[in-house]
Amino acid sequence: MGESEVTEPHQACPHCSSSDAYASYSDGHGYCFSCKVYDPPPAGPSEEPKQVQQKKGAKRGSKNKSLIPSNEVEYHPLQKRKLTKQTCAKYGYGIADYKGQKVQVAPYYKKGKLVAQHLRYPDKAMPWLGPTEGLELFGQHLWPYRGKRLVITEGEIDALSIYQSLGGKWPVVSVPSGADGAAKAIQAQSQWVDSYEEVVLAFDGDEKGKKAVDEVVEVLTPGKVKVFAYPGGYKDANELLQDGMAKAVVDGVFKAQTYRPDGIVPGTELRNEVLTDPEPGISIPYPVASQKLMGLRRGELTMVTAGSGIGKSTWVHELGYDLLVNKGYTVGVMALEEMKRITAKRYVGIHLNTPLAMSRGNLTDEQINKAFDETVGSNRFYLYDHWGSTNLDHLMSKLRYMVVGLGTDVIILDHVSIVVSGLDELQESERKLIDKLMTQLSTLVESTGAILIAVVHLKRPPGESKSYNEGKEVSLSSLRGSGSLEQLSHNVLALERDQQGDNPDQATVRVLKCRMTGNTGVADTVVYNRNTGRLLPADTAEFQQSAENDDF
Repeated sequence: MGESEVTEPHQACPHCSSSDAYASYSDGHGYCFSCKVYDPPPAGPSEEPKQVQQKKGAKRGSKNKSLIPSNEVEYHPLQKRKLTKQTCAKYGYGIADYKGQKVQVAPYYKKGKLVAQHLRYPDKAMPWLGPTEGLELFGQHLWPYRGKRLVITEGEIDALSIYQSLGGKWPVVSVPSGADGAAKAIQAQSQWVDSYEEVVLAFDGDEKGKKAVDEVVEVLTPGKVKVFAYPGGYKDANELLQDGMAKAVVDGVFKAQTYRPDGIVPGTELRNEVLTDPEPGISIPYPVASQKLMGLRRGELTMVTAGSGIGKSTWVHELGYDLLVNKGYTVGVMALEEMKRITAKRYVGIHLNTPLAMSRGNLTDEQINKAFDETVGSNRFYLYDHWGSTNLDHLMSKLRYMVVGLGTDVIILDHVSIVVSGLDELQESERKLIDKLMTQLSTLVESTGAILIAVVHLKRPPGESKSYNEGKEVSLSSLRGSGSLEQLSHNVLALERDQQGDNPDQATVRVLKCRMTGNTGVADTVVYNRNTGRLLPADTAEFQQSAENDDF
């Protein structure tokens, strides 16, 4: 059996929009691996004139080619495919000469009449003869209306493989147009397909096959479809048959699981989830808030808020530092309103109890380098080098890379409002953008188990003289931008401080929401120490202040 060779691969297809799926062959024929159109070789002097294939969108088969007469189709075993002569003859799948080349021929019927043939050339080109609109499934004419179990495959070879593996006892058919057209082909024959009590889809185990399964179940009776699961490394039924694994094909049919769309889980699978002890929360260095929250948990989004200049950023980085140094987690920081050197100095400064961004005091290079190695240079700290608002999809891809690619346990996002401040690109309202962001953030932490601590601003109190900078009590309704901030956050914490009061460096921590415990209300009193740059519970801050004044 002669084979032609590819002479010009990866060309633009003249029949569809593909820029590289068309190939030309040494015998003059061409084939598009995207739209599946076959252009035959130019006709010789004694041959019929070349019949030009219709372009994509035209009615396939409207320019009909004569079928190969049935008496010219011979049945032979397909040795490479491990298919017997009896199997091929049952389905009428044979070999014939067509325009000087040996081709495999698959017959297609409509209302009991042979109307089309699907050819397979040695180079895997697969042109059609005859009209292809409204064809029955391959092999459908062999089987009765109504039955117990029907198996449907992507292609003819797999249908033959499963039929043979099942000992010829069960109906097996295939769709005429592969995975891309499976749903449409089955929908056209849905009355016949639905007459069977159970339908097993044995499509290829690749992404196209899985997508086709999702599409096909939409056109059949819910609960009827089962899905053939291939053992690891195998893509289709004929691969199993070639490797002598006919039993795996049988198991794939009879052990097929009822199709279940993503997100639907039967309660019987949740026993271990119920028996598993809950993972303890991670304590934070604010004891009352930590008790109310029962710590921070993986897969949760904690929102931190306060008025302008109250200390939101200082507070979230205290939390980040504690998780990095004292708890040993890997931390990623997205400080979108702060230059990277300032953020780096924050963490080294916290370690040294010195506000390095303002002054290094009497610290030596050796002391700073040691603190750097134990914080920012620990190989457990990552920083997103960007200032200002950023594209939402771009931001989420960076966050996912931090978590999945770098193994980051904790993300500090400072702050939500600046993410959505550049509205020119998306032309959407702030509320819609925050809704979109919060949905994606919640999905990220719940799917990866990361801890995310994010800062959000407050909206101005309407028509009131007292502001949040004067110690006004914060509520969930005070969050700026969207109700999704409170709805999708697992925890919401607020700082309240009167910047002009008698104790301008003292603030109150308030728990506004804890989805796990339901505990809310006033928590810790914290103090900002101007000498150390730290924001800590009052007792700790006072101890640090007095210790610094001692003459050691």
